[in-house]
Amino acid sequence: MLKLASCPDSICALEEFVQTLSDRYNICPDRYPDILISLTEAVNNAIIHGNGENQAKNVLIHYTYKKRDGLTFKVSDEGPGFDYKSIPDPTNVENLDKDGGRGVFLMKQLSDRINFANNGRTVIINFNV
Repeated sequence: MLKLASCPDSICALEEFVQTLSDRYNICPDRYPDILISLTEAVNNAIIHGNGENQAKNVLIHYTYKKRDGLTFKVSDEGPGFDYKSIPDPTNVENLDKDGGRGVFLMKQLSDRINFANNGRTVIINFNV
């Protein structure tokens, strides 16, 4: 488990965490960027949108590794949650010029499975490795 304060500097600890897991489980170099980018997006969303950049709140990252299932991460914040079923599609013409709104889309594209729990306060991301 990794516990991060809700500040942008926490991303450095996330990178170190992912590198450690990559070394431990001999992650294919082609999958490493997918994992790092997806988790960075999830943590940034948790810090900014979930916890409102309130440094008194934390982001928790739990992971499990099973040979047949790969690596599964649960990224949780302490915020109020959100309606993950109504996220606008960033590839729609009306959303192409908008700043932001691509994090969940990227996570979906780079991971093998993504789900939400706890009213959107937890994102569960799986990578077959």
